[in-house]
Amino acid sequence: MVETAGTADLDKKASSARFRKLPERIRPEDMIASQETEPPPDPTMGRDPERDFMLRNAGF
Repeated sequence: MVETAGTADLDKKASSARFRKLPERIRPEDMIASQETEPPPDPTMGRDPERDFMLRNAGF
């Protein structure tokens, strides 16, 4: 296929018109994906590490 000067000009105008308008603005709130999660498990498993340290090192 051989393009003529007329079709090349139309293609050039169409592609330049495509970039004349910016896309719709996106709000920052819409950019963040959030997901509900469960709270993390308790690392001490309900124990009191301060009391355990005192009892272990007090010599009882």
